[in-house]
Amino acid sequence: MPVVRSSDAVTHEIHGARFVSYAGPRTGSAHLCAWRGEIPAGTRAPAHTVSHEEIFHLLVGELLVTLDDTTERVRAGDTVIVRAGSTLAVENPTGHTALSWVTSSIGLTARLADGSRIVPPWAN
Repeated sequence: MPVVRSSDAVTHEIHGARFVSYAGPRTGSAHLCAWRGEIPAGTRAPAHTVSHEEIFHLLVGELLVTLDDTTERVRAGDTVIVRAGSTLAVENPTGHTALSWVTSSIGLTARLADGSRIVPPWAN
């Protein structure tokens, strides 16, 4: 039975946030990837357009999530479904770190407004 221990998770940092990877090709997953996001207080991640659908579940805290042109206040326990091709921006306006759990398909990429492409190692 494949089990990824918390001590085996790999941490990546980008745009002021931490991504702690648990499931993906490196841990034996053939189709899905999953990670915990740690969004520090005051962080505003740049808008990015995703290539694959993401399921974004907020575990702890409160965020402002903009999906395309709509902004919603998302609180612990809320889930945002981010469809492929959508533009996503996340901001933590609070004084505390927010924690999320995100699941997507392996091969996820993101395009920033300046046209640059991100290939997140936790999803590929």
